[in-house]
Amino acid sequence: MINHPQFSILSRRQMLARMGGGFGLLGLSGALNNAGLLTASASEIPMGTPHFAPKAKRVIFLMMNGGPSHVDTFDPKPALAKHEGETPGEQAKNKKKTSGYMPSPFEFKPRGQCGMMMSELFPQLSRHADDLCLVRSMHTDQPNHEPGLLIMQSGNPQPVRPSIGSWISYGLGTENENLPSYVAISPGRPVVGPQLWSNAFLPGEHQATAVDTNNLKVDQLIANLRHPKLNHEAQRRQVDLLGALNRLHSEQRQRDAALETEIKSMELAYAMQAEAAEAFDVSREPDAVRDRYGRTSFGQSCLLARRLAESGVRFTQVFYVDKKNKQPWDTHQDNDGGHRRLCADSDRASAALLTDLKERGLLEDTLVIWGGEFGRTPYSQIDKKKSKPGRDHHHTAFSMLLAGGGIKPGTTYGTTDEFGMHVAENPVHVHDLHATILNQLGINHEKLTYRYSGRDFRLTDIHGEVVQGILS
Repeated sequence: MINHPQFSILSRRQMLARMGGGFGLLGLSGALNNAGLLTASASEIPMGTPHFAPKAKRVIFLMMNGGPSHVDTFDPKPALAKHEGETPGEQAKNKKKTSGYMPSPFEFKPRGQCGMMMSELFPQLSRHADDLCLVRSMHTDQPNHEPGLLIMQSGNPQPVRPSIGSWISYGLGTENENLPSYVAISPGRPVVGPQLWSNAFLPGEHQATAVDTNNLKVDQLIANLRHPKLNHEAQRRQVDLLGALNRLHSEQRQRDAALETEIKSMELAYAMQAEAAEAFDVSREPDAVRDRYGRTSFGQSCLLARRLAESGVRFTQVFYVDKKNKQPWDTHQDNDGGHRRLCADSDRASAALLTDLKERGLLEDTLVIWGGEFGRTPYSQIDKKKSKPGRDHHHTAFSMLLAGGGIKPGTTYGTTDEFGMHVAENPVHVHDLHATILNQLGINHEKLTYRYSGRDFRLTDIHGEVVQGILS
């Protein structure tokens, strides 16, 4: 019995440590790694039931860390050439040294039957123009990376709030009980770090399983996937014993959410051993498919995202980072050269992902999103070394791509002014984007709430409207 004197002098954590025999499975995800630090809550978990019929079952979010330049990629501005070198006036007040408006050197052409204007930097992605929805009127409140990334991922510029993937996991659960509902793929540590995929005050099971694709071996992608000592049968007995003890403990304490999460995490860890080895193993793909995505960190991360979506992972986030650069798209120097290199990689992998999803019949109910935390200035930024000019952060207007999941294909939505400085028509705030993502998953963003610290929280806070103009 749990209340036997020999147990009464031990904490539950101590008891688990003694009984667990090195229960290595708890390293499978951020939630599992923090099994003893899980957030408690008395709220019920509304898993698995959408508010209305969804158009999308899952989401893949390709996050271009640093902020791609909208005027070099998806928002052509001929006026920049006409006014090249002119000082933007008040628009550039308090900004770093500039040589004035800087036109894009890249050619824009209409793509697909829809005539979507896209830069030469995306020769492969442009073939999917008729599958894409291009939103040119994005804007956000934050001109700096840390708060910009936080609001894009959590709806709030301050840490720590639940990420969008955690909210979706909380609202819908997983399609596959043997895999996590939320995976964050990051071949390096982005600015802000794990806060970008945090569950915050939501139950710990909704934190992302974070994987580093610098090493694609399954045992390296997922920590402690295999128990170092116990075989499968012995682990099953161990999980059953720990589960029984924890449930007995729980019955005596009425709704200990943290403990319930630990129980669920142990079961997930055990179940993942077989299924994760399959879903996370990109080496099972033919060489031709892997080559199509590109043998880069981002390319193979996108391939992994497709495999996870196909296996039932609800929300997959792919961060475009590497070991040496936390924000590769932050082109304060040599904007043109940087975008040529970055776009070549992103173009190949993003196009391959769309092709793959479409060929497998998954694009229809998979929502794919491509974009950064903001855009870049239409005018130049000159550094002290007088290197090739870059572009500074720009939050008042930028572009994002969406595809699949009930989004209207072959659509360009919203406009910016003649310089790409501000939104001119149909503004879309980050809160609106979040509301729309939830809507496509069958969730009313105003009703997905969680009671914490005396009030009801939601991803969109008191803001957000579904962007009806981009829905099919």
